[in-house]
Amino acid sequence: MIFLIVVGVLMAGYGTAYVASDDVRYLTRAGMEETRILQSRRPIADLARDPATKPELRSQLQLVLDTRDYAAKLGLAAKQTYTTYADVGRDTLLLNLSAAPKDCICAYTWKYPIVGRIPYKGFFDVRAGQREADRLAARGYDIYLRPAAAFSTLGWFNDPLLSTALTPDSVELAALVFHEIAHNSLYVKSATPFNESFAQLVAYRAAEHFFLARGDSVAAQRAANRWHDEIVLGEYYDSLVGRLNQLYDSHPAPEALDSGRWVAAAWARAQLEGPVGSQLKTYRIGRLAERPVNNAQLVGVRIYRTRLDLFDRWYDANGQDVGKSVTALRDLVGDTEGDSALGRLARAVGDSLRASSDSEGEK
Repeated sequence: MIFLIVVGVLMAGYGTAYVASDDVRYLTRAGMEETRILQSRRPIADLARDPATKPELRSQLQLVLDTRDYAAKLGLAAKQTYTTYADVGRDTLLLNLSAAPKDCICAYTWKYPIVGRIPYKGFFDVRAGQREADRLAARGYDIYLRPAAAFSTLGWFNDPLLSTALTPDSVELAALVFHEIAHNSLYVKSATPFNESFAQLVAYRAAEHFFLARGDSVAAQRAANRWHDEIVLGEYYDSLVGRLNQLYDSHPAPEALDSGRWVAAAWARAQLEGPVGSQLKTYRIGRLAERPVNNAQLVGVRIYRTRLDLFDRWYDANGQDVGKSVTALRDLVGDTEGDSALGRLARAVGDSLRASSDSEGEK
């Protein structure tokens, strides 16, 4: 996940601006949290060697170091990402908010310096996040407020590994490291679905190679299976969005809109409990099938699953070599912005973007 912290130097008029501007208060809180995290960092190598460190934590930290080393061998821009560790002192790092109109799979976006428009906003302050969610809900938007365990500053700071990101699942922990380092290696401005989907490719394909190199074929297969499931779910969400787009394009009256969304939710439930669920190798459907249609939620989950098949075909075309795939993709997209990057990728692998799976519009 990308969450670029913008810490401005608030000079003359700071007090007035702080009281009057939500943006200034937001950036101030973000800056304070980033500063606190950076000040609490400890070198992972030291903690991994320290006998006073709990054995489970030592094992996880050593895996992070090994994953970093492997990422560097692949040619990824590991920089100083995850060379330090910070205990944030709570189980939730921040909340991410997504929003979308009830009659359109269109992401509400927030504009930031450097990174451009992003279809979510992260809140360290839970109450501020809930206030923003309530404000958008009152305007008629679907909203999706969810916890996030990690973020990337794209190499602007030496991102520490946060305690909220630790997991006993070795595959997911390694995938997290590869995912965040992938953002250092390639970033396209105002193209969040492209960036996150690309990072997912790197996460699981690199994890597969990493565990194979360690002689752990079981973990390698789990990484491959998780990537398979991500592609299956991406195609499922594409189909659901296609059905909803047909409904929304008809500009239904409010009653017809509600009933149409209910029908779409019933179809989605049947798919998850039937043909889609039967293809999954690592995910358990559980309560996922009970979800009503929520356009903001769809925007949120699809950010990480936008045409994953294109990225996988690119990986195959580059000899199933993660490093080569990243370098070639960086050369391919060049200085493009927004949806242009995904278009270039599609053309490069001989595909055309389906209307239902094209990047969502913005509001």
